[in-house]
Amino acid sequence: MKAEILIVDDDPQIRSVLRIALGQAGHSVTEAGDGAEGLAKARSGRFDLIVLDIGLPEMDGLALCRALRTTDQTPVVFLTARQDEIDRVLGFELGGDDYVTKPFSPRELVARIGAILKRSGPQVQPSLARGVLKLDPDRHMCTVQDRPVTLTAREMEILAHLMAHPDRVSARPALTDALYGRNGGVSDRTLDSHLRNLRAKLAQAGCDDAIETVHGIGIRMGPCTA
Repeated sequence: MKAEILIVDDDPQIRSVLRIALGQAGHSVTEAGDGAEGLAKARSGRFDLIVLDIGLPEMDGLALCRALRTTDQTPVVFLTARQDEIDRVLGFELGGDDYVTKPFSPRELVARIGAILKRSGPQVQPSLARGVLKLDPDRHMCTVQDRPVTLTAREMEILAHLMAHPDRVSARPALTDALYGRNGGVSDRTLDSHLRNLRAKLAQAGCDDAIETVHGIGIRMGPCTA
């Protein structure tokens, strides 16, 4: 699966190696050179995974992860030049998903990232539910208070993506890439059109708060009340 990945490391060479390796695997990479910059970018909500060095200037990686985990559960892979067990244990206690010691094999790290993304990404499920809204992607069925709502395939795909990450704010560029691939012919207007139609159908069915706009960031699932 293609993913938006944030690399937070103060070593430009390591960022360059990872950018090339992850790019070859089909992922999109954003970089940050210190903890403060990394936290600001991580809080945009647009990333599927964060590669995070522990020994960072401004704010170390453990402190960054602690701050991020108060509001966000994006998977984190820690990088460190040290092999202290206490760092490893603390990293996992703070919510890290993996821990890689420098020097490392870029191929191995990309494989570990792929495994984490596969586990944490949207999975085909018998049903998804949020408030009065229910979705069955396998049977292409959507209901609001058990009343059917007719959706197009793209509307169904958008809703399934949002419901699979109900508390995550999806940035529009990342959502466009996830749904359409990195196709330069797809504009923001295309996504806006699908979202407008989807909102109208859900509102007409009695659920007018299903999709919320977080101004300047993106969209997320609302409470879906009737």
